[in-house]
Amino acid sequence: MIKVNDNFTLLSPSYLFSDIAKKVSAYRSSHPDADIIRMGIGDVTRPICPAAIEAIHKATDEEASSATFHGYGPEQGYDFLREAIARWDYRERGIDVSPDEIFVSDGAKSDTGNIGDILSADCRVAVTDPVYPVYVDTNVMAGRAGECGSDNRWSRLEYLPCTAENNFCPPLPKNNPDVIYLCFPNNPTGTALRRDELARWVGYALANNCLILFDSAYEAYVSDPEVPRSIYEIEGARRCAIEFRSFSKTAGFTGLRCGYTVVPRELKGFDSKGNEVSLHHLWLRRQSTKFNGASYVIQRGAAALYSEEGRRQVRETISYYMANARMLREGLAEAGFTVFGGVDSPYIWVRPPEGIH
Repeated sequence: MIKVNDNFTLLSPSYLFSDIAKKVSAYRSSHPDADIIRMGIGDVTRPICPAAIEAIHKATDEEASSATFHGYGPEQGYDFLREAIARWDYRERGIDVSPDEIFVSDGAKSDTGNIGDILSADCRVAVTDPVYPVYVDTNVMAGRAGECGSDNRWSRLEYLPCTAENNFCPPLPKNNPDVIYLCFPNNPTGTALRRDELARWVGYALANNCLILFDSAYEAYVSDPEVPRSIYEIEGARRCAIEFRSFSKTAGFTGLRCGYTVVPRELKGFDSKGNEVSLHHLWLRRQSTKFNGASYVIQRGAAALYSEEGRRQVRETISYYMANARMLREGLAEAGFTVFGGVDSPYIWVRPPEGIH
């Protein structure tokens, strides 16, 4: 008899966005002439930045020669990419992050799901509501979520409402969680936290010895100088937060897959005996064991995004998506809908008129 992980049987039959894709596919089959505008999943429509394409072609040619071929690379990423990230995403903005604290991967979705490998199954978890499904489902898989009630909420998760009534700034937890997931600019509401609001969360985490898992995949869309683009802009965050980022939405890498996670060296946890343990070391050990690293070719493409031309092209891509967000906001508002987000994020959140669902 083959025994399975019972926690997987607690999940809904398929992932949310897989269900949406199936419904779209079925509609397309029955309505072949329909012009479908897809707004259900955050995929991109613009092609990959030309600077990245050029670098990918060059790197592909390198793989064709024994003199320049690259096989297995460092699991945490090649130095040329980690150094570019540390310089342009952090040091140029006055943020203290070193290359050896950066772990390149195949995307933020993978890392936000896999980070639970280094955390105890006993950890109490808090998530904002609404929430990116990966945060919840991976904790169900790990056995941290408890039982699912009739309201589709899990008994061991604390849900922090993120609504128009609280200006999309979730309240601090009441149940003393060990781990808190924050995504800002937020998926799906498109809203962002201001500096003082994020500082309140860092202060809470430090005072209560909890870990913030901060998903900043959409930081490049921030335009308001009062909205932090990294949690490490907040004093003390290096002692309580792990940050996740992605090249998917900024440079069209949804099909190429590349992102990274920052785990500061001073970030500590404790084992079951109360001994202090480096989370940086645990994540390195996990990645070295379960991950062979993002491909050399893709990492060369990602590094090219930090060239002068690459940074200009990324800005153009972001401007394009933000123009789309503006048109959606304005059009829906004119149609009588109340709309949020779409200012520091490409996402918008819509409240329909009374009586419309």
